[in-house]
Amino acid sequence: MSTIHQNASMASDLTRQGQLNMAGDARALYLKLFSGEMFKGFQHNAIARDLVMKRTLKNGKSLQFIYTGHTTAEFHVPGNSILGNSDGAPPVAEKTITCDDLLISSAFIYELDETLAHYELRGEISKKIGYALAQKYDRLIFRAIAKGARQGSPVKKANNTFEEPGGTQIRVGTGTAVNAYDAGLLVNAFYDAAAALDEKGVSSDGRVAVLNPRQYYSLINDVSSGVITNGLINRDAQGTALQSGKGVVEIAGIKIYKSMNIPFFGSYGTKYGSASGTNPGITSPGNVGNFVGETAEDGRASVTGINNNYGNATDFANSCGLIFQKEAAGVVEAIGPQVQVTSGDVSVVYQGDVILGRLAMGADFLNPAACVELIAGAAAGSTGNAAFGTTYPANA
Repeated sequence: MSTIHQNASMASDLTRQGQLNMAGDARALYLKLFSGEMFKGFQHNAIARDLVMKRTLKNGKSLQFIYTGHTTAEFHVPGNSILGNSDGAPPVAEKTITCDDLLISSAFIYELDETLAHYELRGEISKKIGYALAQKYDRLIFRAIAKGARQGSPVKKANNTFEEPGGTQIRVGTGTAVNAYDAGLLVNAFYDAAAALDEKGVSSDGRVAVLNPRQYYSLINDVSSGVITNGLINRDAQGTALQSGKGVVEIAGIKIYKSMNIPFFGSYGTKYGSASGTNPGITSPGNVGNFVGETAEDGRASVTGINNNYGNATDFANSCGLIFQKEAAGVVEAIGPQVQVTSGDVSVVYQGDVILGRLAMGADFLNPAACVELIAGAAAGSTGNAAFGTTYPANA
């Protein structure tokens, strides 16, 4: 039997595409590439992260946010000592947001499959992992904002004086769910929401709305075409800018986004079927697969992995949009979006790699006054969707 001799000097000079400066781990740059693809996928699809209060969590499982209420001004009586207002204002309260368990999305890539494939597999899978993490991230935050719209403020004195404003629910139209797609009624709801936020002392900076795609397109089509003449700012925006749904257009100072991750009549983003009190009656375009209009899953604290309360599908039976200001919700991140890839002995044993995207976060409402939930159709309560979860101090 002949022996094959290998030239060690040639091997040491071999260019390895994944190696940094021809030294160290032969896959070091591949991990950065996968990370970049995952981050692009995450950032392209996650819109809520930059629209709410975000904090990094270190050395603990939860983070506290402090509320301070209003105070008053009063005339001083000559000779009296000044030791704070006589009514004891302002009251102070605390809101705790707990980090949920580790959120992961992963895929195993068999090395031979990758070798035989005529396309770049890892980058595509990394992007899809980023999409999955972004989807969950946005859904939890949007559910928390809907929760806040139904709550009173946690800031109040023991005798219920100096209670801060709570959340707002605004009905789109009168009694039918199909009103959720009526552009004229949506415009009216925007002005109503803007007035409510003004009345409750919510800052005009950072006000946004998130609608589903059909609502968004109906709105810009009717307003931009002149069918509806009130309210659209940036009506000169054209093409991809107008259609992007990324805050380019606004009504009443509220920048408008579109997303398939908002709670919408008990589902996410859209709901097909016959018109009813909890269904706007949109005909399915066909071939939608299993992931369009998913039913909202159970998001209560009793579910494994969840330490906050994001409600259940029935809690969003009449939800059809959100309008909020940056202080509406908070998100804490113990681990930001990251990618991990197996290598070395693990790759040898299994003849492939696991690409893992991970994220550890938790979300809840902060200032209920900054939360507005749009509702349509028959309501779960006399005035709107019923509240869920406790306001303060627990989340369960």
